[in-house]
Amino acid sequence: MRTVNCILPPHIVNRLGQNADAALRDIAAATLAIDARMRDQDRKPQLRGALPDQPHLERRISDAQGSEDLPGTPIRAEGDPPATDETVNEAYDKLGAVFKYYLDVHSRNALDGAGGPLLATVHYGQKYDNAFWDGTQMVFGDGDGSIFVNFTKSLDVVGHELTHGVSADEASGLLYQDQPGALNESISDVFGSMVKQYALGQDVTQADWLIGNDILGPDFHGIALRSMAAPGTAYDDPQLGKDPQPAHMSKYVHTQDDNGGVHINSGIPNKAFHDASVALGGHAWETAGKVWYAALLDPAMDGSLDFATFAGVTVRVAHTLPNGDKLASAVANAWTGVGVQPKS
Repeated sequence: MRTVNCILPPHIVNRLGQNADAALRDIAAATLAIDARMRDQDRKPQLRGALPDQPHLERRISDAQGSEDLPGTPIRAEGDPPATDETVNEAYDKLGAVFKYYLDVHSRNALDGAGGPLLATVHYGQKYDNAFWDGTQMVFGDGDGSIFVNFTKSLDVVGHELTHGVSADEASGLLYQDQPGALNESISDVFGSMVKQYALGQDVTQADWLIGNDILGPDFHGIALRSMAAPGTAYDDPQLGKDPQPAHMSKYVHTQDDNGGVHINSGIPNKAFHDASVALGGHAWETAGKVWYAALLDPAMDGSLDFATFAGVTVRVAHTLPNGDKLASAVANAWTGVGVQPKS
C-alpha cells in the first residue's frame, strides 16, 4: 500500500468528525474517505524526461476545480505571469521558497537532487480539510473555512509535505510506522520550520517553532497544529481535543492509530531538534539543520531506524562538520534531554 503523507493527522480529523456541527462532521467524513481512498490508489510518477545537471526550478500548478481528479487543469507553469486565482499564486510562490531553501542551504537541486519538477494541485475536493504529498506531487484542499482555511497559506506546511519527497529519496523510505514513521514526520516538521525561518531570515529566538499556524480558521482554539518548542501545547479545542504530542520518551504514546502514532510521537524528535538549535544559537539552518540534513543523507539511514539509532547518527555526523565537537555536544544533550540515549 502506498504512503500518502497528510499534514492533518487522523486524530484531528476524527475528532472533528465526532464533535463538530453537522456541516463540519460531513466535511471531516469526506476528508477521511478521500485520505483512505488515496492510500489505496497507485499513481505512476509522471515522466520527467532528461533532467538538468544545473540548478533548475520548474513549477507546474493545476486546478482540480473542486473535483478529486488529479492533476487537474494546468493553470500556471514556470515563468508564467501570476494567475487571477491567489491560491494558485500562493502554491507557486511557496514551491519556489522550498526550492530556494534546499538549493541555497543544502545545494540540493529540487526534491530529487536532479532538478525534477515541483507539481501541485489546488482546490482539491469540496472544502477538503487537508493537504498531502502523494509521492508525486502536492495536493491542497481549501479547508472548511471555520476550523481550517486554505492549505496553501502556510509555508511550513508546504515545506513539510515536500520534504516527504526528499526523505523518500534519501532515507530509503523510512517505514511509515511507529518510531521510523514518527521520525519521518519529524524530519518533515524540522525542514518545514527551517524553510519558513530561512524565508523570513529568523534566528532561533525569532522563530515561532510552530507548524501550521497559518491554516487555522477563526473557530480553532489554539496556536498551531504542532509546537516544536513545547509539544503538547499547540491547541486545546472543544471540538478537536487537546494536543496529544509528548515532549519526552517517558510520555511516548503506544497506539495502533495513525500507524502507531506517527504524528503524535514526532513531538519527541521535534523537541530534540528545537533544543539543539536553541543551544547552538544563530540560524538553525546553519547549525542543527546541517546536522539533520547530513544525517538524512547518511548510509546508515534505512527504513527501520528508531529514535535512539537516528540520534546516534546525528551525533556521529555532527563530528564530521565544521565546529563538530560543539555541534555534537549540543545535539547529544538535546537527545538525552528528551529521554533518548543516542546509540553509538
